[in-house]
Amino acid sequence: MFLERFIQYIQYEKRYSKHTVAAYQNDLEQFFAHAGHPDHPVNQPSDVTHHHIRNWVVSMMDDKLAARSINRKISVLRKYFKFLMKEGLAEGNPAAKVQTPKVPKQLPVIVEDEKLSKLLDSPVFTSDFKGTRDRLVMELLFGTGIRLSELIGLTENSIDLYEGTIKVLGKRNKERIIPINKELKRALAEYGELKKNKNFDNNSLMLIVTNKGAEAYPKMIYLIVRRYLSEISTQEKKSPHVLRHTFATSLLNKGADLNAIKELLGHANLSATQIYTHNSVERLKSIYKQAHPKA
Repeated sequence: MFLERFIQYIQYEKRYSKHTVAAYQNDLEQFFAHAGHPDHPVNQPSDVTHHHIRNWVVSMMDDKLAARSINRKISVLRKYFKFLMKEGLAEGNPAAKVQTPKVPKQLPVIVEDEKLSKLLDSPVFTSDFKGTRDRLVMELLFGTGIRLSELIGLTENSIDLYEGTIKVLGKRNKERIIPINKELKRALAEYGELKKNKNFDNNSLMLIVTNKGAEAYPKMIYLIVRRYLSEISTQEKKSPHVLRHTFATSLLNKGADLNAIKELLGHANLSATQIYTHNSVERLKSIYKQAHPKA
């Protein structure tokens, strides 16, 4: 199915992250496993029709897969067939004819920034290497709004304490510079000293490492965030992205320009950032209902 050529293309030419590459490969393998059913066999990419893709979409909807996830998978198929057309291996893009399910509007889940600030100043974080690292993870996610993959990708060279900035490698390998506050600078310096004194055998240049000095990994960061957010919140969703949403919403509520927030978050276009305006409107409605005598 020329899948390997496509994977090499997005990995080496498009330079997608390893997580994105793995997700694309998994989605495509799922589709061809489904399309290989005896009732609608597929031997070559040219055998694929929009009917195959629609059948797959119906199957995923029957399995109660979220519309957002289905749309992502359709998008992957579109990119795959676009690549095949470019390579002269397909005459058309059957995925282009498939209508995507409507995604219900969903407000970003956040935590109260006042509670989060108190948590970061509380003694719940121990003063040893583990506690200092965990606090830094929370400080970085809330203080800069970076993504989980961006956090894991930070190296010691990404930090400029003199200028008070960090250099982040975002989606599509696009670099951006994010300013950091004094508290985060102090936390970075403290952590850096403890990490240096640990004198780990592997001496990793990655900024965030495990208790044994190995590179951090997604599940580790999820567990850290979940553990500490459980101290201040009973909401079900407690992920690194919640802190990214909280960062953006907090800036907007305090009057930051939407375009500036877009640049800080590394969004490709403003429409992705505008979702946070809905949180601000909901906040104003809540204040109005509580304070206005006729509400």
